[in-house]
Amino acid sequence: MREVESKGRAIALLPIVVFLVLFLGSGFMTGDFYAMPAIVGFLIALFVAFMQNRELKFQDKIRVIAQGVGNENIITMCLIFLVAGAFSGAVSAAGGAKSAAYLGLTILPSNVAVAGLFLISCFVSLSMGTSMGTIAALAPIAVEISEKTGFSMAICIGAVMCGAMFGDNLSVISDTTIAAVNTQGCEMKDKFRENFKIVLPAAIITFLLFIVLTTNIDFHMEEELSYNIWQVIPYLIVLIGALAGINVFVVLIVGTILSLIVGVATGMILPTGIFTAVGDGIQSMYDITIISIIVACIVSLVRKFGGIQFILSFIKKRIKGRKGGEFGIALLAALVDICTANNTVAIVMAGPIAKEICDEFDISPRRSASLLDMFSSTCQGLIPYGAQLLSAASLTGLTPFQIIPYCFYPLLMGVSGLIYIAIKKK
Repeated sequence: MREVESKGRAIALLPIVVFLVLFLGSGFMTGDFYAMPAIVGFLIALFVAFMQNRELKFQDKIRVIAQGVGNENIITMCLIFLVAGAFSGAVSAAGGAKSAAYLGLTILPSNVAVAGLFLISCFVSLSMGTSMGTIAALAPIAVEISEKTGFSMAICIGAVMCGAMFGDNLSVISDTTIAAVNTQGCEMKDKFRENFKIVLPAAIITFLLFIVLTTNIDFHMEEELSYNIWQVIPYLIVLIGALAGINVFVVLIVGTILSLIVGVATGMILPTGIFTAVGDGIQSMYDITIISIIVACIVSLVRKFGGIQFILSFIKKRIKGRKGGEFGIALLAALVDICTANNTVAIVMAGPIAKEICDEFDISPRRSASLLDMFSSTCQGLIPYGAQLLSAASLTGLTPFQIIPYCFYPLLMGVSGLIYIAIKKK
């Protein structure tokens, strides 16, 4: 019995397998990987988890999941999701995204329009914390640049995709960052610093690639791009405050209040509409918040039945040392994202297992959080059935496969991460 407990039980992973079969199966059958809402798949998986381990009474299982959901990191993560949603809703309603984009296009030289579009996307996504919001805000600008310069629509929207994934991975208010930091138990600023030095070479090479590919074209915007510098200030305050190490709740609340003040002052938000703007942003985070709670319940039961121990035993037999553990975390994050087509869900699912690997192989939490975020985002920016590529394609009339060849940054981010693991000393 002790030998089984030390090795864990493979059958304990059945709830996760059920979710993946349902989620992927519905996607392949319908051609739409979002045909089945993730929350439905996870609820079915939770039901399967309850059916297992009959040695444990139903009431005892309730206690197990209550302890899992009541974990400090899970509660903190859910609260940050909601506060980040409030800021995102307020700053979007105040017109901050368009002003930030137009400001960048006005400042940058016209002969680096596509490379500049990548930089603008980086800033907007870093400030907004959402790749989907960045793509929605900047896709129309990418279309206009394509029409004015003669460059293919694919390379222009590819620049937006690359910048969107940059912020999705790094932003302190991105749901992926929030999930990675809280599942691994590290500080937001520490994860950012660890992550930034790894992906910076990938971002620089991506910028240079876009310059080389568009070097002979000069772009001139005929119409005047109007922006309001005050609408950009909340983004800057949040970014600077987070990097300075100020508590993330304080930073986001201050950013939300500033956004509402700017929105009302500029006429973008009616005084009677401030609560609606905040509420819309919070509602956009409901799905991932509920999913995080359900996944915490599933993982608690899977761990109790020996599933986490089985994965650790499996990994320990095939990898040795700290570097092996880091490669294991990277592979885990990538595979789960490929299966779920959602990098935040992938981090929430893989996070508890990665934490166990950290403890086993003496890996720092900030490094584990960086690896989880990087490699899930790498795959998310390249899979043709991911929400980001599907959105970019639908907004431009292209197919995901036409855009993927220009998604340099996600690929280079993964390469940088692998090199970092290979050469980085403890």
